[in-house]
Amino acid sequence: MTTITGGEAVYRVLKANRIDTVFGLLGGSMLELYDAMYQGGEIAYVGARDERAAGHMADAWARMTGKPGVVLGAQAGPGVVNLVTAVAEAHLAYSPLVVIAGAITRGDQAKDTFQEVDQVALFAPICKRSVMVTDPLRLAPMLEDAIRLANSGRRGPVVLHVPRDLFAATVPSVDLQPVNIARPGPAAPEDIAAIAQMLSTAQRPVIFAGGGFKWGRGREALTTLAETLEIPVVASTGHADVMRHGHPWFAGQAGPRGNRVASRLTKEADVMVVLGARLGFNSTFHSNDYVGVETRIVHVDIDGAAVGRYFPAEIAVQADARLTAEALTAATPRPAADAWRTEFQMDIASLGAERAEEAQIATLPMHPRRALAEIRETLPENAIVTLDTGNTCLQAADRLAHYQPLSLITPLDFGLVGFGLAAAIGAKAATPDRPVVAIMGDGAIGYTMIEIQTAISHNLPIVIVVLDNQAWGAEKAYQQEFYGGRLLGAEIQSPRFDHFAELCGGKGIWVDGPGDMGPALTEAIASGQTTVIQAKIDPSALMTLRKDLFTAPKED
Repeated sequence: MTTITGGEAVYRVLKANRIDTVFGLLGGSMLELYDAMYQGGEIAYVGARDERAAGHMADAWARMTGKPGVVLGAQAGPGVVNLVTAVAEAHLAYSPLVVIAGAITRGDQAKDTFQEVDQVALFAPICKRSVMVTDPLRLAPMLEDAIRLANSGRRGPVVLHVPRDLFAATVPSVDLQPVNIARPGPAAPEDIAAIAQMLSTAQRPVIFAGGGFKWGRGREALTTLAETLEIPVVASTGHADVMRHGHPWFAGQAGPRGNRVASRLTKEADVMVVLGARLGFNSTFHSNDYVGVETRIVHVDIDGAAVGRYFPAEIAVQADARLTAEALTAATPRPAADAWRTEFQMDIASLGAERAEEAQIATLPMHPRRALAEIRETLPENAIVTLDTGNTCLQAADRLAHYQPLSLITPLDFGLVGFGLAAAIGAKAATPDRPVVAIMGDGAIGYTMIEIQTAISHNLPIVIVVLDNQAWGAEKAYQQEFYGGRLLGAEIQSPRFDHFAELCGGKGIWVDGPGDMGPALTEAIASGQTTVIQAKIDPSALMTLRKDLFTAPKED
């Protein structure tokens, strides 16, 4: 009987499941796996400078490919613990992340051994499964289970902890096949009929579309449904690429991080068909400020536990968004809602005029909305944008243009700062022929700026746009509005990130004011180099969002 090491077994499972790229940071806990990847030569390795960043890269790679993103926590203890943030992010983004986490050898466990920590318990609350492999014969089957679980149903991260000695142990050599992953079908015929009847009699219908159309590769189905019924579509937060920018029936992103037109639609609709979305906090604040009290809701999502959870659903269905949209297109008569349609078209034209005016703001320092307008007008149609969290990215959320499918990657519900740069690297690894642009604040880039070196060393050229207002903008806005302008910790000193990119071997561009951002972005993309564009923006151009948490300071 031919035998192989546990590390070789892991490599073969990944290869059999068409995982052609993995991310990580080299550590001593799984060198046999690294050796197997080196000798096998069919899986690319992107070595980050911090495990958290490696996890974000794998997360973005998963969103672009639809396959589980694999990250190697190659050092037991501190290396694995560094992945907590990335796993929590993937958990709330429903991203299929498989973490292969090194652990101390079985014989050393429970002895307060060097770098020992209860890794299984640490990750348990923030993933679909956190489990320790205890038998070398179970290593390959448990990894297959992790891949299946991560990409099934409500997708999410799975953490597989592997003791150091299991990678070196010998196991039988076996032929491996891709794991089978079952996907839900469309809504049942009786549900389709009920939804079609409700839609056909609606006077103010709207479709609320979410990430289910991205994971299900359902943009065409959604677009056909909207065009056939002539119903406006709004996108959930972070998914403004579910339809093509500028489509006559697409309103853009709704809710607190969206625009006024889309938000009015969801508040005033008499029937709202929610497809592939949860109506979660980021999109609604769980508030009737964004979803009408009298709105009749149809809710269809792959995660049955999410259906009707935050707002009562008159029709609640666990099903696939794309397949349900296709069935509804065939079954639903066009609603008689012409007044609603006319009002929507007038509103969307008015919004377009407002956005055009933002492109003419000529103040110094540059207003962030002027910078975003120039970015919007300059980005190629095949560009991928990664956004970070923060005040400037809040303003960017609905101000960019996304033309091709899978063009926007954001932190979604975890809302962590420092996501965008690493996510851009992962997106570039997945789609090397498309330009990838990360838009970040000056606070955010400080978390992961060393990963500029990762992009350069792995020949994954990205563009990082740093909108620099020398502040933790969201918190500064709240301190100004609700705490009498008493600023503590809100203002920061930003170094020349463009110079740092040059020190790493990349390209740096400094933007002085209005009119310079568009040419800088064109130059950066054309250069084929990892480039940082640093633009000073108006530090007073801040916006507050969640005002219900605060009360205005009392006057003396």
